[in-house]
Amino acid sequence: MTNESLLEKVKSTFLKRFDTKPVLSFSPGRINLIGEHTDYNDGFVFPAAINKGIVSGIQKNNAMYCSVYAIDTDEVLEFSLQNIQPVKNGGWKNYVLGVVAEILKRDKTIYNFDLVFAGNIPLGAGLSSSAALENSVAFGLNEVFELGLTKEEMVYISQQAEHNYVGVQCGIMDQYASMFGKEGRALLLDCRDLKATYFSIDFKEYDIVLINTNVKHSLAESAYNERRSVCEAVAKHLEVSTLRDATYEALFTIKEEISEDYYQKALFIIQENERVLKAAIALDKKDYTIFGELLFESHNGLQNQYNVSCTELDFLIDQARQNPDILGARMMGGGFGGCTINIIKKGAADAFINTVAPLYHKQFNKTLSRYDIQIAQGTYKIT
Repeated sequence: MTNESLLEKVKSTFLKRFDTKPVLSFSPGRINLIGEHTDYNDGFVFPAAINKGIVSGIQKNNAMYCSVYAIDTDEVLEFSLQNIQPVKNGGWKNYVLGVVAEILKRDKTIYNFDLVFAGNIPLGAGLSSSAALENSVAFGLNEVFELGLTKEEMVYISQQAEHNYVGVQCGIMDQYASMFGKEGRALLLDCRDLKATYFSIDFKEYDIVLINTNVKHSLAESAYNERRSVCEAVAKHLEVSTLRDATYEALFTIKEEISEDYYQKALFIIQENERVLKAAIALDKKDYTIFGELLFESHNGLQNQYNVSCTELDFLIDQARQNPDILGARMMGGGFGGCTINIIKKGAADAFINTVAPLYHKQFNKTLSRYDIQIAQGTYKIT
């Protein structure tokens, strides 16, 4: 569904349900070129907002409660601002509740409101539909109630919502990229001080193509939090605040004192941070071959050191490695399913998918989905 038809759907649904015009905004999903699991280690990442996202409509109401309608799942959430609690197995509801709770924590005054939203980000694809939803709620409420929040404050509100209401101790990358993305540009983001350097993305005769495994292994969320605690434990052992400050030399000195598993995970973070900075240099020099090699290296580390890949993802990367039309590819997102990101020669994607899809189906009894994406503008008000 195009963003225009999405907008029309949200607008007309809101009017039908609440008989008033909403304040409309678009909040995009994101890709991450390279730099996985580095954000919660205060490291470097290289995300970009994409042209798929969530349209939301928000307006004040005169009711005794807030009402939220999710068009895509045909579900309603009604709640009182005086009593906000996470919903057990609430899914999207907890993202909305979390954002509202975090805004109220900051002594901002909001009143009862109606909200309608819909999206075209494929769920479970690792494209951060959750951050898009959080940002759209924070941004919309900021507009409607004139809260005076900066975009940076909204990013932190969205992140805290995920920590405190969803239970995922995520880093800041997804929310930041969704909020601050620029058309045609990726951002090299330092997750410690939130300084972003924008890079124009034009791979010349190559396109960015995402291939969705259409699997989401159930251990994704618990494993994510477990990886984070491993990183924190090793950082503590090294007496540094996060693995951003760790060096190869220092890590090697404690190699005998920690498990091989902990050592490899920490080593991956140090190496991945390095890869992100090398990728920025490669992009600057327009050396797309080096850039592609770094993607393959990143996947290798995610698969064999950080252990967040899965057989379906590895299968697709193995196929990509063998294809001369693909400069680089890797799994993208938290892991255990979702998409691979591929830098593939213009016009060659069809042939690649047509070759790989039947092999993939034969091996896993699943179909692949393909997304051709454009790098787009971050969260904005639709006028």
